[in-house]
Amino acid sequence: MTTPSPLDAAFAWHRLGDFPHFHYTILAVDEARQITDFIIRYDSDAPIFLHRHRSETHTLVLQGEHRLYAPDGALTDTRPTGRHSITAADADPHSEGGGPDGALVLYSTRGSTDGVLFDVLDADGHTVATLSVADVAGLFAQQGRPAGH
Repeated sequence: MTTPSPLDAAFAWHRLGDFPHFHYTILAVDEARQITDFIIRYDSDAPIFLHRHRSETHTLVLQGEHRLYAPDGALTDTRPTGRHSITAADADPHSEGGGPDGALVLYSTRGSTDGVLFDVLDADGHTVATLSVADVAGLFAQQGRPAGH
């Protein structure tokens, strides 16, 4: 993001390990129903790691431009502010990122297979890590305070 907006400044942002080009804040986790809600702040023009959604995922672009990329790096979709999208569980692998001014994107995951929300993939499409509902609940607890407070 070039200049923090009031929306961007309203949240405490966190890193996910050593993964570059994005920060997150978790809004809510319902482990029993396997629902998570979080916002990702994407850096400008910098795709994140290759991954696959293992849970139905709803997104809403709150600010900027949300971009999706094929495994080979080709741009496949550009979503402007206000766009709501639904990605089915086990959709094709892709990476995501922000446009020239970055992006803030609200995510809501719903259900999962074996509690897994996302597979992290290597360049050959092999799963190298997973992110589960329990993992997100742990990250939420580590935030130390509800998002936006």
